[in-house]
Amino acid sequence: MAQQIMEGLMEREQFCCPICLDLLQDPVAIPCGHSYCMGCIKGYWGKDDKSKVFSCPQCRQSFSPRPILNRNTILAEMVEKLRKTEPKKSGLQTATTSAHVFAVPGDVECDFCTEKKRKAVKSCLVCLASYCNAHLQPHYQSNALKKHRLIEASMHLQEKICPHHDKILEIYCQTDQQCICLLCVMDEHKGHDTVSAAAESAKKQKQLGMLRRKFKVKIHAKEKELQELRQALDSLRSAAHAALDNSEKIFAELMQSIERRLCEVRELVETQEETATGLLIPLEQEIAELKRQDNELELLVNTEDHIHFLQTYQSFSAPVVLDDLPSVTISPLFDFGKMNSAVSGLKKRVEDVLKVEWPKISRAASSVKIVQSPVPKIRPEFLYHSCHLVLDPRTAHRDLSLSQENRVVTVRNREHSCPDHPERFDYWCQVLASEGLSGCYYWEVEWSGMGVNMAVAYQDIVRKGEGNNSHFGHNEKSWSLFCSKKGYAFWHNNVVTKIPGSGSPKIGVYLDHRAGSLSFYSVSDTMTLIHRVQATFTKPLFPGFEFACYRASIRLCQME
Repeated sequence: MAQQIMEGLMEREQFCCPICLDLLQDPVAIPCGHSYCMGCIKGYWGKDDKSKVFSCPQCRQSFSPRPILNRNTILAEMVEKLRKTEPKKSGLQTATTSAHVFAVPGDVECDFCTEKKRKAVKSCLVCLASYCNAHLQPHYQSNALKKHRLIEASMHLQEKICPHHDKILEIYCQTDQQCICLLCVMDEHKGHDTVSAAAESAKKQKQLGMLRRKFKVKIHAKEKELQELRQALDSLRSAAHAALDNSEKIFAELMQSIERRLCEVRELVETQEETATGLLIPLEQEIAELKRQDNELELLVNTEDHIHFLQTYQSFSAPVVLDDLPSVTISPLFDFGKMNSAVSGLKKRVEDVLKVEWPKISRAASSVKIVQSPVPKIRPEFLYHSCHLVLDPRTAHRDLSLSQENRVVTVRNREHSCPDHPERFDYWCQVLASEGLSGCYYWEVEWSGMGVNMAVAYQDIVRKGEGNNSHFGHNEKSWSLFCSKKGYAFWHNNVVTKIPGSGSPKIGVYLDHRAGSLSFYSVSDTMTLIHRVQATFTKPLFPGFEFACYRASIRLCQME
């Protein structure tokens, strides 16, 4: 039964149009022998009217002028019989097949489907076209097309072609780190280190595998750190809230104390005011009494009734005794200047205390760190943070030669021509790594020659010209340790710090970007600190190297 079904399917495919993939409609045969629907082949050739050269979609044989198309009657009858004998497909089957075959947004479309585009399954690097399953068959059947190189369907076929020679990119230039064609090897990349793209891809896949394993180890470690950090953060929040509540309470008590003192000062001032006011009342009463008695005397003096005068006079005949109040002496200085001075003095003393005590409070608060970054002590601890650096040939000065997967740099004895690049240093003999670092990283470098600078720099350091702004260590965007047999010198922002000691041929560099720490070590049986600098790093740092003279070289060490 299965064999009969397969035979039926094979028989049906023989009568399908290679363009529309359906049973032939008005079949015609073109001179090469392949058959198509008349409408399909007319539509396909309609695109070639301007060139006046018409080709077979399957075997690519060309015809000029355009062949005359005649209906193949015998083939049409056979197709009609086949159409009547095959069962009709249900709507669900048709929809399912269409959904599987026809391209949707995001799919690579077949370049040879003339109407509704089907999904491409392969792309040909020779034809520079993509094919669905049906249109791909000639590449499996034709001896000429079998030699073509097929890859998984790709939207970016043009990127796989050399823009200079229109040939397939199948070679990798290790010197310039780019894919090239065979003609490039004999042209502008002559003398460069080259390998096949497949070999380089396999090697880099292996490197990526190793890198992924390191990533997995680091991810596991970082996830553990994240969990510990979250727990520490919860504890920190609790402690911070308690400290804040306590500080608010203390400051509230201080403010209450100041408020109380203010109330006491107010009471003192008001008491003085009340005392002064109290002096007015008895004086006013005495004046009123004197005025009353004076009025009575005035009336008595002016009376004409002698009898009344004499009778009344008896009450005034005795001497008038006045309860004189003590006289009031007015002070010429009745302001509160001394009190104001005392309050101002208190304010100044409080501010002085705050000036002295606030830095202590600030330092104490800043010293509470949720993460402590212990500096490694022994080499295995440093190696835990090791990274695989690769130098960027686009940044390398023309006198520098990169080799061994861009991990070895030597100074050339003769000038070497190389294409200019915006990233390339054109005056100082310098080179940068291809990736920036913004965590904890460690790398080791072996050097030889008269002197080498081990540096880190921001990516936006100037690349052109002889000024300080492009020279490692002579600007605010780079930090550099100059190593020579006589000793060391650390440079930053054009300021030098000389460091005594004989130059070690192997230098370890430890960067803790978050802590703002950059350390250089002499590496032997022990780790000896050469110099450490504290800074605030605001962007990723790119390791770099500068060579002071010819016959100098560096090698980035492989660390396991």
